Amino acid sequence: MEKNIEFSEVNIQKLFGNEAAEDEDPTRLKEYYFKTNIYNQVVADLPLRILVGHKGIGKSALFKIAMDEETEKGSIALMIQPNDIANIGVDTTNFLLAIRNWSENIKEIITKKLFSNLGISQTYASDIKNHDGKISDYVYKVINSLKDEVYIENRFDSIMRLLENFKVSVYIDDLDRGWQGKKEDITRISTLINAVRDLSNGNRNISFRIALRSDVYFLYRTSDESTDKIEGSVVWHTWNNHEIFVLLIKRIETFFGNKVDEELLLHTPQSQLAKYLYPVMEERFTGRGLWENAPLYKVLMSLIRKRPRDLVKLCTLAARNAYLNKSNIIQTSDFQAIFENYSQGRIQDTINEYRSELPNIESLIMNMKPNKRERTTKEGYVYTTEKLLEKIKNIMGSQQFIFANEQRAEAKDLASFLYKVNFLTARKEISSGKIERKYFEENRYLSSQFVDFGFDWEIHPAYRWALQPSDQNTIYDSLFLSQDIT
Repeated sequence: MEKNIEFSEVNIQKLFGNEAAEDEDPTRLKEYYFKTNIYNQVVADLPLRILVGHKGIGKSALFKIAMDEETEKGSIALMIQPNDIANIGVDTTNFLLAIRNWSENIKEIITKKLFSNLGISQTYASDIKNHDGKISDYVYKVINSLKDEVYIENRFDSIMRLLENFKVSVYIDDLDRGWQGKKEDITRISTLINAVRDLSNGNRNISFRIALRSDVYFLYRTSDESTDKIEGSVVWHTWNNHEIFVLLIKRIETFFGNKVDEELLLHTPQSQLAKYLYPVMEERFTGRGLWENAPLYKVLMSLIRKRPRDLVKLCTLAARNAYLNKSNIIQTSDFQAIFENYSQGRIQDTINEYRSELPNIESLIMNMKPNKRERTTKEGYVYTTEKLLEKIKNIMGSQQFIFANEQRAEAKDLASFLYKVNFLTARKEISSGKIERKYFEENRYLSSQFVDFGFDWEIHPAYRWALQPSDQNTIYDSLFLSQDIT
C-alpha cells in the first residue's frame, strides 16, 4: 500500500482501531492485536482467571481474541454477557441462597449455549438444575438419549468426538454494565464469583474467565472477607508505555500490509521505533514549552494513562483534524487543536467510571483546577503530600463527600481515591533529571488508607487542558515527558 493516507473515517478506524473491541471488525482486530504476557496468564489452563483493569485497558479485546483462537483450535469457548444474567442474583438478602441461585442458573446458561453450539435444542438444558453431578455428565447423558433422533443421528459420532476431551472455556464480560457501587451491587458480584469458584472446583473441565473493572474489583475486594481465596486467580491487566508504543506501531504497519515481528519490536529502542510513525505523523513537536522539539511520540505517550484506548482516541481526534486541513500527515498543530477535547473526554470518562463509588466526583475533580496563585507560581499540578491534603481540605470546606457505601470521606480518603482513579500519579525526580511516575496499578494499592511513600503527587497531563481552558499556553510550561519513554 502506498504510504500516502487520506484520513477518512474508514481509514482512521482501520489505521488506529476501534475504541471498543466488540465493535471492531474481527479480521482487522486479529491483524493488529498485540499480545503481552498478560494474555498468556489469562488463557492459562486453570479453573478460574479474573482479569482486572480500568476501562479502555483492553479486557474485551483480550477475551475476543482468546475465544477466536480457542474456536480455531477446535475447543469450545462460550461468552456469558449481561443480558444472559440480567435477572440472576438480584435478591442478595441471603448470601448463601444467592450463591446457589447463581450456580444453578450459570449451569443452565452454559448447557444451553453448549447445546446451541452442537445444534441441539436448548429446551433440554432446563433439567440440569436437578442434576447434582458435573455439567459434562449431564451433556453426555442428554446426547446419548438423543442419538437415534433423526436430526442428530448423522452427527452423533462427530459430536461425541468433539466432546471426547470435554473442555469448555466460559468468558464472562461487561459485568460493570449498570454498576452503581451500592451494597447490593457489591454483594451480587461477590455471590457470582463465589458461585463460579464453586462451579470451577466441581467441574475441572470447565474454565471460567471473568473481566472486572478495577473499581468494581476494589469495592468487592475490600468488602468481602472471602476474597483472599480468589486473590491467586486475579490477573491485573496493565501496560507499560513501551508496549503501548509497539501496539501503535503494529497497527500502523499492518494497515500498510507489512508483517510485524512483535518480539523484535519489543526489544528495539524507542528512538529507532519512531521511524515507523513518520508515514502518519511528523517527527517532532513544534510547539512551545518543555515539549518543544521533543520527538512527537514522547509527547503522545506522556498524555496517555497507560491505556491503549487513550492513544486510539488521541490519534483519532488528531487525524480528523488533519483531514479537515486536507493534510495526509498528522502535525503538531493537529494535536494541539484537539488537546482540550481529548482532555475533556478523559475527565468525563473518569466521572462516568467512578461516579458509582463517589457520587460527587465531578465536583472534586473540577475543584482540583489550579487557582490564580498556583498558576502564577506554576504549582497547580504538582503537590507534596502536605500541599495535596491542604488543597483537598479547602475543597471539602464547601461540601461533604460521601462514598456510595455511605462512608464519609476524609482528606486522605479523597487523595487515595484520586490516585486510584489515575487522576493523580505518584511522582519523583530521580538523579538523572527524569521524572519517575508510579500508577495505582503498579503498586497494587488496595488499601483505603492514604500512605506517603516518599513521592510527590501530580495531576496527570491528560486532564490539564480541561482544568485550565482559559489559559492553555501556560500548560506547556509545566509538562514533563514520561520517564519510561526514551
